[in-house]
Amino acid sequence: MPDVPWHRTCTPSYVQAPPEALTTPDLANDAPQRVVKVRRDYNAWVGSETMEDYALRFTPQRFRKWSEWRVANTAFGAASFLILEAVGATLLVQYGFANAFWAILATGLIIFMVGMPISIYAARYGVDMDLLTRGAGFGYIGSTITSLIYASFTFIFFALEAAVMAYALDLALGIPPRWGYLICALVVIPLVTHGVSAISRLQMWTQPLWLLMLVAPFVFVLMRDPGAFSGVTHYGGDAGKGASFNLHYFGAALTVGIALITQMGEQADYLRFMPVQTQRNRWRWWLGVLAGGPGWVVLGVLKMLGGALLAYLAITHMVPTERAVDPNQMYLAAYEYVFPNYTWAVAATALFVVISQLKINVTNAYAGSLAWSNFFSRLTHSHPGRVVWVVFNTLIAFMLMEMNVFEALGDVLGLYSNIAIAWMVAVVADLVVNKPLGLSPPGIEFKRAHLYDINPVGVGAMVLASALSITAHLGVFGPLAQAFSALIALCTAFVASPLIAWATRGRYYIARTSPGAQVVIPLVPAAADGTYVRFTLQRCVVCEREYEGPDMAHCPAYLGAICSLCCTLDARCGDLCKPHASLSAQWSGALRWLLPRRIWPYLDTGLGHFLLLMLVVVPVLAVVFGLLYFQELKALAEYALEPNFDASLGLRSGFVKAYMALLVMAGIVAWWLVLAHKSRQVAQEESNRQTHLLMREIELHRQTDEALQSAKLQAEDATRVAEEARQTAERAQRAADHANQAKSRYISAISHELRTPLNSILGYAQLMGEDAAVPPHRKQAVNVIKRGGEHLLSLIEGTLDIARIESGKLTLAVKPMHFADCVHEMTAMFEPQAAAKGLVFRFEPLGTLPDVVRADEKRVRQILINLLGNAIKFTAAGEVVFKVRYAREMATIEIQDTGPGLSADEISQIFEPFARGTTSAQAAPGAGLGLTMAKMLTDLMGGELTVSSTPGQGATFRVKLFLPEVHGGLAVARKPAPAQRRAYLGARRKVLVVDNEETDRDLLVQLLEPLGFVLRTAASGHDCLDLLAAGYQPDVVFMDLAMPGIDGWETIRRLRQAGHTGIHVAIVSANAFDKTLENDVGIQPQDFIVKPLRHSELLDWLERRLALVWADPAPAASAPVPPVAPPAMPRVWPDAAALVALREVVALGFYRGILNQLDTIEARQPGCAALVAELRTLARQFQFETMGRILSEGPSAP
Repeated sequence: MPDVPWHRTCTPSYVQAPPEALTTPDLANDAPQRVVKVRRDYNAWVGSETMEDYALRFTPQRFRKWSEWRVANTAFGAASFLILEAVGATLLVQYGFANAFWAILATGLIIFMVGMPISIYAARYGVDMDLLTRGAGFGYIGSTITSLIYASFTFIFFALEAAVMAYALDLALGIPPRWGYLICALVVIPLVTHGVSAISRLQMWTQPLWLLMLVAPFVFVLMRDPGAFSGVTHYGGDAGKGASFNLHYFGAALTVGIALITQMGEQADYLRFMPVQTQRNRWRWWLGVLAGGPGWVVLGVLKMLGGALLAYLAITHMVPTERAVDPNQMYLAAYEYVFPNYTWAVAATALFVVISQLKINVTNAYAGSLAWSNFFSRLTHSHPGRVVWVVFNTLIAFMLMEMNVFEALGDVLGLYSNIAIAWMVAVVADLVVNKPLGLSPPGIEFKRAHLYDINPVGVGAMVLASALSITAHLGVFGPLAQAFSALIALCTAFVASPLIAWATRGRYYIARTSPGAQVVIPLVPAAADGTYVRFTLQRCVVCEREYEGPDMAHCPAYLGAICSLCCTLDARCGDLCKPHASLSAQWSGALRWLLPRRIWPYLDTGLGHFLLLMLVVVPVLAVVFGLLYFQELKALAEYALEPNFDASLGLRSGFVKAYMALLVMAGIVAWWLVLAHKSRQVAQEESNRQTHLLMREIELHRQTDEALQSAKLQAEDATRVAEEARQTAERAQRAADHANQAKSRYISAISHELRTPLNSILGYAQLMGEDAAVPPHRKQAVNVIKRGGEHLLSLIEGTLDIARIESGKLTLAVKPMHFADCVHEMTAMFEPQAAAKGLVFRFEPLGTLPDVVRADEKRVRQILINLLGNAIKFTAAGEVVFKVRYAREMATIEIQDTGPGLSADEISQIFEPFARGTTSAQAAPGAGLGLTMAKMLTDLMGGELTVSSTPGQGATFRVKLFLPEVHGGLAVARKPAPAQRRAYLGARRKVLVVDNEETDRDLLVQLLEPLGFVLRTAASGHDCLDLLAAGYQPDVVFMDLAMPGIDGWETIRRLRQAGHTGIHVAIVSANAFDKTLENDVGIQPQDFIVKPLRHSELLDWLERRLALVWADPAPAASAPVPPVAPPAMPRVWPDAAALVALREVVALGFYRGILNQLDTIEARQPGCAALVAELRTLARQFQFETMGRILSEGPSAP
């Protein structure tokens, strides 16, 4: 890779590639690696976040749903650890109050300043301390060093905190410490197993009681003995040398206090669950980050000062200084002021200590499990689960407690604190210096696929700072440097990190980016309504789970998008995506830079790896055993002053501590070997499976080649036959195409010819129906004309829809529809029809129906109308049941009737066009297209329509449709029904009607002129263009298509070419097929009005295009109250012969014959006048079924 800055070669870490850029399906078969089911199942199991809590990946936006207060409360609960009081007491006893006080304040200030940027980045980017370290200058493998240090801190602090809790159990219950250690270790495991959710509940439940028990003893001490702490300011420590400020003592105390800086790592592990920051929650977010992050140190400073005060109180109560620093003893001394009864004081102390230590040790165990997970998964490419590392971390702490090596742990912490400070400050320097100055990329990149394994910026700064501070800590640079070794580590790391970044020009941060990454997604959106940009989900090619974009990278080994966890666990890819950035490549390059060229050939034989391991192992062993040596040397010097000095005890202590150190390292190495072996075994098994598949594929290719060779001669013979068959098929296809085209032309022509007169019939019927001057008895006739015309139109529309579906030209207009309102409207529409036939109509919604779904409302209504209409039409008696159920985005509709039913043969052809059941064929009119349309539309919508029936018992039609529910803001409000429109406000609008049919022109004139429009007409396209050329400027042009001379399309083209682009043009045509066709004049489907036109549709279009505001209709005169109908009189029936004749013509639906027969009965039998009038009214409304039902109530023929 060329030596150029990172910002010239790659993009920031939060740059997200579109999904199509990260997956390449067409190259999937050419991937160097393939995924087998065993591998996919294992990675999917490891990726389950039920108990993993995203231990190896960043916390996605969709998981960060807790409130800011809950996250902050969970993180703040970690401040309960009593080691704070112990540290404050120790500083007081060893260095005196003056030095301890200023050291505690300086410690708090330093930890607060270091912790603030760590907390902000962890909360903003959803990363734990390990992922943050990776992206802040350490690299993918470089951060394993800090993971090991971090894990070591967690089990050391776990042991120290659990020991305090065990002493409380001994104090209160008399449980020996060895058993107490076991109890304190085991009780934590089930609490941590279920992750941060269980920890959060524990912190929430215990927080009020803990705060009360923390404050109460101080309040009672000051109330009952106000002068109890008065002498502490003059306390000079156990040796009496710290009565005044001493720079050496201050530095030594500061070094001890700053060791607590690693607690910021545990705070970051919780803050990664903080919700995304928006404009709405920004103040709560910052307050939560402050309280849950560096805010703990404010309480920590108070607790350390409180520990110093309580230790002084215990000392004044004659408690030895070596016991006064024990939190149990200091709080017992304070609780004796709260409870004069000693037993109650002991119980309260034990309860407080147990609660405090449980709150911190669940945090220690949780953080340790994350650190161990990250450490071993990167080195061994295997992850047995976070819970395994919870148990492992706890067992190490239990072993340390049982060996009673707390003094050694204290020395280890003193040494480790220098390394921890170097680590933390190197991270902070990258966040607050390198990133603002552009020395490192913005954001936090944590994926293996994008990082160098070792970044010299963070690793180099930490190693340099650690070496200098540890050397100073050992006294090499004198007592002053020894006292301030922690500050040496802090300053060195803070300065070295930017210098190394500047020297390397930031090239070791980002190894590569995924191809196609173009769009920068802001991690801190600024939407005022609280919304934010959500990351796109992408599917991992290995585990086949969906993850957010920042967790995904393009993998050249699998030629697809891979999640960070699967990338971490992959042991076979050999870092194919970044061969120059792997640890082996970087180490080999470093050795070649250091060693002479003649040694280079030996580096590839394993010498390089050996040197690398020795470079790690030798310093670790030197530090561990050097520490043990100095500690034992110090202990022997102290034991030698005792009168009963026994050298064997010192020797045994030294060997026990060495054994302990080796045991811990052996456990780590053992896990390393086990997991590495398991990873290699799995990789080998996958390789064997792929090899077997490859050999099998080769064999199959050989067999295929033989079969092809043997079939070659047969193929040549068959070529001629195939060619003849192809030509025959092409001729048949051409004939079929011609037939389909002829069919379409015929249907289109018939549709046009029928729609043209229907436009006049329905148009004038609508005008007459809206005319208040038409008498009521004439309006009834107009309504009959209108219903007849609409019935004929529905037959035409059904035939056209079938033709469109068969030709693939019918498209669905899917948009939000009010589903619940729709089914209730269907109920309201058909319930009166059923009642008119004497049927029971029952609507049964099963469960809750969604308010709004996505569907083509017109087609859904068409399906329901056809099915419900058929059920009522063919059911003579009984009931019709309408059931609707909605579950999992699927609507199931059942329509049951008690009609004649269907046989098996009828069911097999019931959905064919013009097919009708033989049982009911003569019972009701109809063309036989309703069920065909319902079936075709259901199939077109991806649904299913089935029927089950038993002859004589009725039928059940069942429809299943996928109707996804629309939630929240996507729902659309239903438009209210428009009021009657009589006029509009504003200037008069000009309308030009272009149509060769005079009746159609006159219809539009009579419809629009009364509303205030100014109309002109043209009988052809040429007349239209002449009018426009003469200067006439209409607002709207209604254009017919089929006209003599030039058609409507050509007229519109010329109109546009003449510069009349401001005129709104709508097509008003009977050519229904042309509505869905593309055109070159900009006419959209919503600008195409099909004849026969509906007045409301035309007026809606004018309102939309011209932005009309309709005038409020004048209030209608109050209608007279109709007189109360007299009670119904019993019907008088005609004689049997006349009744039989009347029944026959009604059964045939012979309208003229019915009227003639009624006239005959009225003339011959005047007593039947009421019955004749009732039947004549029904006949004029074509309600033959109702007439048949009434006649069936008459006397039967003898």
